[in-house]
Amino acid sequence: MACSISSNAVRCYTETLRLTPRQQQQCGRVKPTPSSFVSFNSSNQTLGASPSPVPRRSIPVRAKVAASEGSITESNRMLVFVPPHPLIKHWISVLRNDQTPSPIFRSAIAELGRLLMYEASREWLPTVVGEIMSPMGAASVEFIDPREPIAVVPILRAGLALAEHASTVLPANKIYHLGISRDEETLLPSVYLNKLPDEFPENSRVFLVDPMLATGGTIVAAMDLLKERGLSVQQIKVICAVAAPPALSKLNEKYPGLHVYTGIIDPQVNEKGFIIPGLGDAGDRSFGT
Repeated sequence: MACSISSNAVRCYTETLRLTPRQQQQCGRVKPTPSSFVSFNSSNQTLGASPSPVPRRSIPVRAKVAASEGSITESNRMLVFVPPHPLIKHWISVLRNDQTPSPIFRSAIAELGRLLMYEASREWLPTVVGEIMSPMGAASVEFIDPREPIAVVPILRAGLALAEHASTVLPANKIYHLGISRDEETLLPSVYLNKLPDEFPENSRVFLVDPMLATGGTIVAAMDLLKERGLSVQQIKVICAVAAPPALSKLNEKYPGLHVYTGIIDPQVNEKGFIIPGLGDAGDRSFGT
């Protein structure tokens, strides 16, 4: 995916990457399509770039496709990953439909969260190696290290639904609840529940889960709380269903180097702070209230 962003709009297009045999050799046998990303530069909000611009209907953007996070070295930029998996597109479509009933909506957003956390945990989970006996003989094995559980921080209440299946993806995890409400008039965030530890262990890894990154007030407030408890940007990954330019711009300005995983990027936020076309109110639709 390639995208361009301005203060009130983002334009994207997606196409299948095709490589010649020579290009495939140059990629070092790595298939280059598990995750597309947008990188934001705080000075001009342009994308991580390949050597030449992509001409497509005069949209001035350049594309870069990463085989994995291990091949990305732009630590001074915030990266927004939009995994091109068809199941992610399917669940986003189910969530968008205004006819989707609440139980189906909650199930769909939980499935979307599972897929996004799976993608975000790639090359990020601590492991231990050893040897066990299978029914047929000795085997070398690698397990997720249970001594270093991943912390999952859902922002209530909609974050609960997106993080519902975290334990099915992460064999070792801890859940810390964070309640932040948004004033409907001022759109400013207010913390009403904080179950975060006073300080996170030194090598912690944290998934911060919030379905809708709209104006950016809530997610920035949550990031501030995590930073106050000893976490660096490299120890945090944001998981969301839908993101919009205002929130991404705020995160990029304050937290360069952050990684955000989203199901889709929508172009704008209306005067009431809702993403357009978005999903509506993810909390109301998840819990039927």
